[in-house]
Amino acid sequence: MELELLPHVGVARFRLGMSVEEARGALDEWGLFRVVASDADPGQITLTHDASRLGIVLGFTKGALSGVELFRFRNEDADVRVLLDGLDVFRTPSEGLFEQLAEQGHTIEENDLGFDALPELKVILANQSSYEYPMDEEGDPIYYDYVLVADQI
Repeated sequence: MELELLPHVGVARFRLGMSVEEARGALDEWGLFRVVASDADPGQITLTHDASRLGIVLGFTKGALSGVELFRFRNEDADVRVLLDGLDVFRTPSEGLFEQLAEQGHTIEENDLGFDALPELKVILANQSSYEYPMDEEGDPIYYDYVLVADQI
């Protein structure tokens, strides 16, 4: 499965600005994800891909999709690629991804909370999960485990 991060647009079939009903329709047509939590008039719809254990949260503001959060799959053998400008954000070591995005001309702002923002793309990356993802020799996460594509950051 490939999920393309489309800055200013959305993620895969989910488009920023789409209504709750349109998001539910896209989800039903796709059939890859299971709804974990949602209200009738949601602020969020939480999804999971059971085989990979990848999580997605669709965030709504005033009934329109305003952000899509992806949480790295927990099944390391999963056939999942989450792509930003052709780069796999969850399988490329975060330091290398950071450098490759900078080489492509993207401005990256780091903060002390562990979030790296690409402000012109309205994308945030992080690798601060408490889940036991692969770590380097110093105990730091190797890969980003979170990405947000939003209409505002």
